Amino acid sequence: MKARGFKMVLMGLVALAAFSAIVMLLWNLLLPGLFGLSTINFWQASGLFILSRILFGRLGFGGGRMMMAHGMHGGGMNPIHKKWMKMTPEQRKEFIRKRRQFGFGHPFGGEHFDMEENEEQGRGYE
Repeated sequence: MKARGFKMVLMGLVALAAFSAIVMLLWNLLLPGLFGLSTINFWQASGLFILSRILFGRLGFGGGRMMMAHGMHGGGMNPIHKKWMKMTPEQRKEFIRKRRQFGFGHPFGGEHFDMEENEEQGRGYE
């Protein structure tokens, strides 16, 4: 058991070193030329990598929350998507009506939820 724990810690340190080296190389190749920033060393890159993981993502490596949010956690479809698929067209229209009542419009101006209405009017859904 202790050997396995040691291997996991060692693999974590190797991964941290590899990702820090990648951050350092990308920073030093891109940012000084693009924005006139100074180059950074390995330890600064390690700190920057850890800080970015704390602020923008999980500390672990892997899909994590994004996979869970999109229903890719091994349990099949997203539960909300399952519920939507079980709704009748009338229930879907009622859901959309309530959604609009509370100010949720169409993202980017698209008619994403009006498939039936578009087909009835001969516009089709693309």
